[in-house]
Amino acid sequence: MEREVKDTDGITWTCLQAFSGLSDNSEAQDAAKVKGESDTYWVVCTPSGGAQSVRLKLEGDWEKEYSDKALLQKIKAHQ
Repeated sequence: MEREVKDTDGITWTCLQAFSGLSDNSEAQDAAKVKGESDTYWVVCTPSGGAQSVRLKLEGDWEKEYSDKALLQKIKAHQ
């Protein structure tokens, strides 16, 4: 549940679903869910450079369904 994307500034963003460090995968999935929104998860994206991490609400199977461009647009919108 980790994905890396590189922006036009050369910054590599590593995106990881929140609570993915929990031992049980279904437990981590439940913990990362956004309350009150079905099939929506908290994802934290951390930059390789000096920018701050961002916390995103992404839908569905975000690590496969979002294009690099779409994921970078979400990151930029939340900086």
